[in-house]
Amino acid sequence: MDDTVTAPVTAPVTDTVTACVMIIGDEVLSGRTEDANLNWLATRLTGMGIRLAEARVIPDDEEVIIAAVNEAREKYDYVFTTGGIGPTHDDITALCVAKAFGTELERRPEAVKLLEDHMGRDRLNEARLKMAEVPVGSTLIDNPVSKAPGFRMGNVHVMAGVPSIMRAMFDGIAGDLKGGAKMLSKTVVAYLPEGTVAEGLGRVQDDHPDTEIGSYPFYKAGKFGCSLVTRATDPDELDAAAEDIRQMIRDLGGEPHEDDGSELPPG
Repeated sequence: MDDTVTAPVTAPVTDTVTACVMIIGDEVLSGRTEDANLNWLATRLTGMGIRLAEARVIPDDEEVIIAAVNEAREKYDYVFTTGGIGPTHDDITALCVAKAFGTELERRPEAVKLLEDHMGRDRLNEARLKMAEVPVGSTLIDNPVSKAPGFRMGNVHVMAGVPSIMRAMFDGIAGDLKGGAKMLSKTVVAYLPEGTVAEGLGRVQDDHPDTEIGSYPFYKAGKFGCSLVTRATDPDELDAAAEDIRQMIRDLGGEPHEDDGSELPPG
């Protein structure tokens, strides 16, 4: 058995703790289902000091899921998957995670009991019993909504795709997750075209390599402008970069405006 099965389930507390979210399901890729989980997870993780470094949408394909899980669990502190743990033939996430860790599925008695108590023994057919099958060595994630559990294997957390269930599952594991330094942000609005500020903004970024600076153009009330967002874990560095952006705007003949986020375009 892969010895990573017994690895700690919590990441060490470091300056930066990273995560990857995997949205699994052909229905998302085809457009039949609109994902409602990514933004919610990104917001929760950011608030916990866990930086969502990557998000993937992948099909119900065994080779793809196994490869993606193995790559992500080595690269990031945490991996969160949504989807593919239901009762149908194309729900293969649990099997794929087991294979990624070099182990097998087992029908967990406590999971069977949860399902039996919830829906009754007479309704617990083989298809539904599939939802009680998890990798050997995994820990169950509670599902207070429909009782079919998710599971945690090493640093991989496998949750349902239904938003209400996924959120309830995440709330149950949130207390076990260890974050790092929280990412702070400041937004300065310039009523100048993005092309006008681009060169100066690049120089500010060069002067502050430990910050992330993004430009988000908008058109409002007949004016072109851009929201210049600075992100950093160090509040002093954040303030310094934001002030340099304000001065750059003044040097270009504009007037910097503070922003509460309302100028930012959706997404």
